[in-house]
Amino acid sequence: MEAGNIVNRLARESSPYLLLHAHNPVDWYPWGEEAFAHARSLDRPIFLSIGYSTCYWCHVMERECFSNPGIARQLNEGFVSIKLDREERPDLDEIYMAATQLMTRSGGWPNSVFLTHELKPFFAGTYFPPRDTMGRPGFPRVLAALRETWALRRGEILSQAEAAAEALREHLEAASSDGALPEPGRGDGLLADLAQRFDPRFGGFGRAPKFPSPSNLSFLLGRAQAGDGQAREMLVVTLDRMARGGMNDQLAGGFHRYSTDEAWLVPHFEKMLYDNAALAPLYAEAAPHAEGAGFERVARQTLDFVLRELTGDAGGFLSAIDAETDGHEGAYYTWTAAELDAVLRGEDGRLFRVVHGLEGEPTFEADRYVVYVPAPHAEQARTGGLSEAELLRRLEPGRRALLAAREARERPLVDDKVLADWNGLMIGALARASVLLREPRYLAAAERAATFLLKELRDPGNGTLLHTWREGRASVAAYLDDYAFLISGLLELSAATGEPRWLAEAVRLSEEQERRLADPEAGGYFSAGADPRLLVRARTAFDGAVASGNGVAAMNAVELARRTGDASHRRRAEATLGAFAAGMAEAPLAHVTLVRALERLRALPEARASALAATPAGASAGTAVKAPAVPSAAEALEEEAYAVVEIDGRLGTSEDDAWKPFRIELDVKKGWHVNAAPAGAGLVPVRVSGVIGGVRDVRYPTGAAWNGGGGAVPVYSGRVVIEGEIERRGGGAVSVELSYQACDEARCLPPVARIVRLR
Repeated sequence: MEAGNIVNRLARESSPYLLLHAHNPVDWYPWGEEAFAHARSLDRPIFLSIGYSTCYWCHVMERECFSNPGIARQLNEGFVSIKLDREERPDLDEIYMAATQLMTRSGGWPNSVFLTHELKPFFAGTYFPPRDTMGRPGFPRVLAALRETWALRRGEILSQAEAAAEALREHLEAASSDGALPEPGRGDGLLADLAQRFDPRFGGFGRAPKFPSPSNLSFLLGRAQAGDGQAREMLVVTLDRMARGGMNDQLAGGFHRYSTDEAWLVPHFEKMLYDNAALAPLYAEAAPHAEGAGFERVARQTLDFVLRELTGDAGGFLSAIDAETDGHEGAYYTWTAAELDAVLRGEDGRLFRVVHGLEGEPTFEADRYVVYVPAPHAEQARTGGLSEAELLRRLEPGRRALLAAREARERPLVDDKVLADWNGLMIGALARASVLLREPRYLAAAERAATFLLKELRDPGNGTLLHTWREGRASVAAYLDDYAFLISGLLELSAATGEPRWLAEAVRLSEEQERRLADPEAGGYFSAGADPRLLVRARTAFDGAVASGNGVAAMNAVELARRTGDASHRRRAEATLGAFAAGMAEAPLAHVTLVRALERLRALPEARASALAATPAGASAGTAVKAPAVPSAAEALEEEAYAVVEIDGRLGTSEDDAWKPFRIELDVKKGWHVNAAPAGAGLVPVRVSGVIGGVRDVRYPTGAAWNGGGGAVPVYSGRVVIEGEIERRGGGAVSVELSYQACDEARCLPPVARIVRLR
């Protein structure tokens, strides 16, 4: 049968991601008992492939491996294959991504995990190429080896799977605290931590790649509103640089997922509903702290983009827009010089190019430009002898012309499923912005979406909240994030409208959340309902791309206590904060939303007295049991980046006391490379810089050409020697900072900066 005529079980699913695989020759199953029973009856291991519809490497593996008849035959003859949408089942994604990180010290999507009949992982990876390449085994070799091991050394597999399952339980079950609230002042320590990581030039925290980190920005906004000048500066600089960078779609509005570079210039081009829901109200609320920066305009453009491109006919908000078109990431959003010449003409066309960084060298790949704003509009207007209003007026025809030309291109795919949690975020964003921006249509959209969710995302049997909806079908029992974010959105809607029904729905959902997900022994909430097929019932509180469900639940409980006067909500907030006190003390930057909730709780009348009453006998208020640190996904990837490259630095001698020669040797692990200096657009090169004094005459070797699918890129592998001179200051130890980004043929690890002491 020809591949185009194949239809597998995924054709009956509603997830756009699963439907992308419905015509693969792989005999896919959705997650469920049918697949598990089939694996047991045939005595085969399970291959679990997890991804999502706007994941670039998921698309690559689908094209290269899952559409390949030979590889499909291997899967069909030796395994039972399950395809999972991580956005439909975040509970399973959390468990099996943690498994991959624990087993390989790295992670990402697609996530490829091999399971026993008890659903315990015994082997894991991410993207696998269709054939052996650069010392990395291809997927056929991996499948053949695992099938042989399953047949001949089953005991080893079962033992490894049992050990992995136990490690997952330790990793995902939050350490217990004694229930006492954390001590005051967590926010002050958190502010100091953020200041230490802050990039004063480009904003944001840490080095590339840079993510929006809305939890950090929301914390800074609260501090700025309280009069903290340091918090205001970090907030305004970050929001300004993000808004002017290519991460913000300068033509149509809306933010892309993250920036691949430190200057927010070249994004990863997918657009997610949750990012835009988090950022739009931040810009609207931060506008008074940055007069003339155009933050209100950014907020409006972002929300207008959502209403125009991510709003379904029924009123719910759609999930995401893909990064690629026809296999090429960014093709829809970027421009060649010839394409710009065909659209931007005359004096105003040239002005548009100057203002938006479209002259000089290309900024994306070898020949394409990203539209951004290198300097603030007000500054560029002064340089050109114009008012800012006149500059914006003259830029508008160019924006409209480029947008019209772009809309004639093939558009990226839209993931049109409606998720309760992300919709809750957007409902809250629109309701809040409607007040700040005095825009009734935003409020109307929020009310329409809330009405839709509360009607359609309900279990027909018991009326409880459901997680996902598409084409008239709602499914999957709600998770903690669904409750937390929707309740938060309804509270914003209640505040914006003054209508009691929204507060009543928030209270009702809060009680439902308590019944289904509360942990009565340790406090806080489980991420998902009880399910015997889950290896572990996770109870986590880390902030990530969105705020943590437990953190938002605590914020909601504080607000419900303030609005209703019901002491039970205060007790729930205290129980949640007490449950994660140890984690907040150990890693405050990972628990920003909980820190914000703690500050709000302490601002409630009698909050301190209530906290003292809850303190166990013999313990002082704020006492916490120290928990073992649990590395986040980002920390695990950073540790891997350190392990890939070994470094040795030596200081030479010369007659010049002010400058001394140095030599740094890098030993790059087999199968890996680092981007050479200079690197192409969007890549992070090896770079040596001074720590106390300066460096000069740094000599980098010529990189070898490596073809990663997007053109040849100069890279270093194996042994690399870098030489130069360093300025001596102070007579103490001499060190340089070495930054690099390590990649293999499938993925790049986060860039890291390491201090190298010169011996």
